[in-house]
Amino acid sequence: MPRFQDHYPQFVIFVILFATVTVLGFASARWRRPHTLDSLDEWGLGGRSFGSWNTWFLLGGDLYTAYTFVALPALMFGAGAVGFFAVPYTVMGYPLLFLPLLRLWSVSHVHGFVTTSDFVRARFASPTLALLVALTSIVATIPYVALNMVGIEAVFKTMGLTGRWPVTLAFLVLAIYTYRAGLRAPALIALVKDALVCFTIVAAVLVLPFAQGGWGNVFHRTAARFDETGSTMAGLLLNSNQHLNFITLAIGSALGTFMYPHAMTGLLAARSRTTVKHNMIALPVFSILLGMLCLLGYIALTEDVQPVGADPAHGRIGDLNTVVPRLFDQIGPPWFAGVAFATIGIAALVPAAIMAIGAANLFARNVYREFIHPEATAAQEARVSKVVSLLVKFGAVSLVLFLDPQFSIDMQLIGGVVIMQVVPTVILGLYTRWLHRWGLTAGLIVGLLAGIVMIYQIPERGGPHGAIIRAHWGGSSYPLWHFGLDTQVTVYAGFVAFLLNLVVAIAATVVLRAAGVPTGHDRTRPEDYTADAGDPRIDKLSELSDGELAVAARSG
Repeated sequence: MPRFQDHYPQFVIFVILFATVTVLGFASARWRRPHTLDSLDEWGLGGRSFGSWNTWFLLGGDLYTAYTFVALPALMFGAGAVGFFAVPYTVMGYPLLFLPLLRLWSVSHVHGFVTTSDFVRARFASPTLALLVALTSIVATIPYVALNMVGIEAVFKTMGLTGRWPVTLAFLVLAIYTYRAGLRAPALIALVKDALVCFTIVAAVLVLPFAQGGWGNVFHRTAARFDETGSTMAGLLLNSNQHLNFITLAIGSALGTFMYPHAMTGLLAARSRTTVKHNMIALPVFSILLGMLCLLGYIALTEDVQPVGADPAHGRIGDLNTVVPRLFDQIGPPWFAGVAFATIGIAALVPAAIMAIGAANLFARNVYREFIHPEATAAQEARVSKVVSLLVKFGAVSLVLFLDPQFSIDMQLIGGVVIMQVVPTVILGLYTRWLHRWGLTAGLIVGLLAGIVMIYQIPERGGPHGAIIRAHWGGSSYPLWHFGLDTQVTVYAGFVAFLLNLVVAIAATVVLRAAGVPTGHDRTRPEDYTADAGDPRIDKLSELSDGELAVAARSG
């Protein structure tokens, strides 16, 4: 185990940089200070005022998390090329969702939507479907917050800080300044976070490979190391049985990325439709850094980095999330390791804050306002969102404190499968109302159930020659032999569940429309989907901002 007394310089630098962003977090409450933060527009979306640069840093800080920083290289370290799926999915995601997200921003701007469930409620006139979308999104997000905590915990472990109190303290500070400043806090800190990420990754990728004789030597030694393991599941390149899984995982992840509430929060905080355009064009720059980041896993493998808690003699692999922190600690000078540790820590805080805000907005608007207190004012709604954001953070803390962190990581596999199931309702709903609201509801439920069942059936393989070390919850690669096919080929479970979701939604729609079941009234108009900032057609739905009972009372 690493000793804390050997890491004083790293710890000092970590504390200095962490304290700097903490000051920024508290100061952000005065950044572009509005008259009041007592509304979801101001507290939860930063007044919808962020321009191209602020949105670019916010979304970059939002989508590229501490979990990305530690888990993807760890996956490359343990499983090889399959971990590289994150690069093509981010490359595909932005052009694939370019037009749908523009339409979503426009209709949300016109009607004052704060969440995707707001859009679903207005588009399909179905509180039930909107509630399902909200709950699905919240369930998918909470383990994501926990996984960012796992990332920062990996840094503390590497520095020899044992126990869970450092993680708890870090997120307590996060909770306080986010409660006070809302989205403005992570938006301002994201500027520092993204600058540190760029410096750390570029410096590491430029320096570390040359210490090993260049990238050619890195790849050669990596292939040799994987060959030594005898595993059929890990390698420098994909084997033929992994191709379908890699493709469907990349496509499914690309479709699901912007369905997470934190991604929607960053998107809807943009000032204009043009701002969204600029960001969808510029955000792929982060994919270059992501590719470099993944390759750190290969460098760690060739440097014979041992994760914290590893004991090869007794078959213990240790905490793979510590691979990148241990690499920086082992190879770089103390000051660089300190900067890298702080980068990972700050990269945990920014997305965790936005995730908590996004999940809290969903609860306040689509659960509390819709079903618990319909006459709630905007100020009451904002207060509920603030409180729920704290509960989300401390719920995530509880997952890390009381569950095995490895199990928390496995929960993210469920999160990815779960969030994909809102894609038919939201993405297709932006273009057509042909799909019936009850058909979409049935499809969503079937997709969720099918996805969870498939994830449960997948064993975890990690022993010699791919031996099974756990019977359930072992990944997202679903073997096709479950469908009666004589093959070892696997497919991404979330993609199969998504297809089932879509088939059920279409089939049910055909039946429901043939039976003449009412489809509900669409509150949006075709021109709403192309509106930009300052459009004279803006008509925010009063029942969303004031509550239906309050509107009815004024009308009476």
